[in-house]
Amino acid sequence: MLLTLTTTHRPATDLGYLLVKHPGKVHSFSVPTGTAYVMYPEADDDRCTAALLLDVDPQLLRAQRDAFELSQYVNDRPYAASSLLSSALARVFRTALRGASKDRPELAAVPIPLEIRVPVLRGTPSLVTRLFAPLGWSVTATPIPFEPEIGGDSRYVDMRLTGEVRLADALNHLYVLLPVLDDGKHYWVAPDEIEKLLRSGEGWLAAHPEKVLIARRYLAHRRSLATTALQLLDADQPVTEEEAELPVARKAPLAGQRRDAVLDALAEVGASRVLDLGCGAGALLAALVKNRAFTEIVGADVATRTLEQAARKLKIERLGDRVRLIQTALTYRDDRLRGFDAAVLMEVIEHVDLPRLPALEAAVFGHAKPRSVIVTTPNVEYNVHYEGLTGMRHSDHRFEWTRAEFADWASRIADQYGYTVTIRGVGEVDETTGAPTQLALFRTQEVSA
Repeated sequence: MLLTLTTTHRPATDLGYLLVKHPGKVHSFSVPTGTAYVMYPEADDDRCTAALLLDVDPQLLRAQRDAFELSQYVNDRPYAASSLLSSALARVFRTALRGASKDRPELAAVPIPLEIRVPVLRGTPSLVTRLFAPLGWSVTATPIPFEPEIGGDSRYVDMRLTGEVRLADALNHLYVLLPVLDDGKHYWVAPDEIEKLLRSGEGWLAAHPEKVLIARRYLAHRRSLATTALQLLDADQPVTEEEAELPVARKAPLAGQRRDAVLDALAEVGASRVLDLGCGAGALLAALVKNRAFTEIVGADVATRTLEQAARKLKIERLGDRVRLIQTALTYRDDRLRGFDAAVLMEVIEHVDLPRLPALEAAVFGHAKPRSVIVTTPNVEYNVHYEGLTGMRHSDHRFEWTRAEFADWASRIADQYGYTVTIRGVGEVDETTGAPTQLALFRTQEVSA
């Protein structure tokens, strides 16, 4: 299956910097169902096209029992764009999906002219338009006909999208909506898929007119998961009549349990001035704002655009001096982060390259040195409970630790920087593998005393 990305932004070959793939080479990547290739059929100053080709191995498909509606021996999976292509896109372009670019950061932050083509995709022209047009794309979806002797149109379309869109936004649109159009994921959908949907849909999904359809299809029609996703997506807005028909989830999602565990830890240490480090689009900040015990709240993140999303979510102009957002890299010392009661690193450290982790440790525990630090991170031992999960929980994770590895790291940090530490699990606990999330609560030794 094939996907192409074309830009006419000059110099167009800057697309190679944004995708972190050199236009003069053919790049190959091993994925769970075959091999993904990135190549450039054209690359000059006026026009540059990057092609993502996924070569699916039918033997690997057949190894995934009960994965597809069609027979495991005869199916369209090697040819029609689906969640297979979406997963390959996340594996191959994970830096671009985050909107990061070491060489062209200013270009990664702005809309550029893009043309996207997916030549074989399940869906109707109407549905393709309903999904992509609200996101600012000009959509052309041409039905693919059957052979002349059969007549009529097949259930596949040749899709072309054109528009001026930030590359990271374009890739996240594709990551979510390709599986939605295909409506048949190649792996078991676990509750963690809610977090993937919300993360990739940040900034656009909440306002999408087809968000209910997107949530239901992306989450494989698991109604409880779709309900939870919609509730989290639009927590501050009234539930629509269609959403109200969905049943209430029986169990709180892990993201909510994790947030509550962090709030409990902050209450435990009596914090009033709080840092949310790596705050993202403001999920934790929104909860902090609701609690008047927190008199000063600062959200910090390296991505300016993410901070803009957080500002919109919080309606920060109404909050006065109580809440501030600052742009900073957590691997560098920043005097603005000093003197706080507590700092939170919620699902942050696993996104840092291991060689850069000591720099974050020194900047947070050594230089900023809040009286308490709360760190959460996935417990990799728990991943066996997510059927179909073949790697880490998110394509941007640089590592995931066992409970012993996390405990060793936390103990070393406490000894090195003058803290005591306690570790606890978050989420449903399994006797063998523990809880899905692990939390460390660091306190300076004088606070502990």
